[in-house]
This record gives sequence, structure tokens and C-alpha cells, in this order.
Amino acid sequence: MDTGKITVAAFDFDGTLTRRDSLLPFLLYAEGPVGFIVKMTKASPALLAYAARLMRNDTAKEKLLRTFLHQRPLADIEAIGTRFARERVPAMLLDDAYARFLWHKGQGHVCVLVSASLVHYLEPWAKSVGFDHVIGSQLASDDNGLVSGRLDGGNCYGEQKASRLRAWLGAREAIIHAYGDSRGDREMLAMADHPYYRTMPKGERN
Repeated sequence: MDTGKITVAAFDFDGTLTRRDSLLPFLLYAEGPVGFIVKMTKASPALLAYAARLMRNDTAKEKLLRTFLHQRPLADIEAIGTRFARERVPAMLLDDAYARFLWHKGQGHVCVLVSASLVHYLEPWAKSVGFDHVIGSQLASDDNGLVSGRLDGGNCYGEQKASRLRAWLGAREAIIHAYGDSRGDREMLAMADHPYYRTMPKGERN
């Protein structure tokens, strides 16, 4: 029976569609091994503070991004992101999660990627495989197109995932399937009709 609602499949990226976090591999790809080690050493106080829960997730992330990407042309980062999406992301995918995404696509569902990771590599990958929309974190840049290290609109994590997904839906009514693996996905999972935490359903379900 047609309810007039759209069916939306909202997928987290890191740890849900992929085997691991994608930001550090992206920074390694962007910087090269030697530069990566040098800059990780500079960023280590912030990362240790975050690990000890002495610093918020978004603060630590911006400090990391500022260390690696400050004053680099945003256009260069976007070009690197496109190459990373093509050359590295496919090997990071979990087979069962990607198969679930393909099942949703086959059902004609609207597939949305909702991630704290950077849209600068998420969007080219998601577009290449058929996602309908991407919600993620975006680097801010100055008037000269240089990366500041801040995130434009904040870190897409926790409540931001749910609020941005609601904003994208607008007045449309939807049956939502949501997939996540961490505390940063809790709010998005809570708004779903069919939430899946660290699992992919084996049976088909509309």
C-alpha cells in the first residue's frame, strides 16, 4: 500500500560502510608519509586530550585539520579528495554494508550518506556509486580560497547528523532506515523507523 511517504536509507560512513576511520588515511594521502608523521606529532597533544576526554570531538578535529590543511587552496584539497575517493575508498568498504546500500538502491529508496567526515572526498565517492545526497563536514576557506582549518557549519556529528537530516527532509514524510556504529550516530538512529546499530539486516525489509 502506498503511504505517500518516501523511504530513506541514511548511512554513516566511517565504521559503518568502511572498515575504519577515513580522515587519517585521507590526511596521509594528502600529505605523504614524511609530512604526515611530522604533522601528527604536532597534533598529538590535541589528539591525546580528546582520547582522555579533556577536549571535545569538534575542537580536536579542527585542531587536527588546522595542523594539516591550514592555508592550502581548497581547490587543491577537493582535487585530492576526488583522487582519494577513486583510488582509496573502494578498498576500505565493508562488503555487507555496501551490499545493503545496493539493496536499498535496487528498491528505489533514497540513499543519503550522513557523516562527520569531509564532503571533499565523500561527495565524489558517493556520486560515483549512486547516493542521492551527502551530508557531511565541510572545510571553511577565506576570501582567497585558502583553508582555514575550521569547519563551515560545524562538525557533522551527534545531534548535527539528525538536525541536518531533518533539514534536508523538510516537509517530506519519510520511512527512515538508519545505519550507524558509534555514539555519534545515536541521534540519527533515534529518529529512524528502522535503526541498525553495528549490524546489517540479513532479510529484505521495505
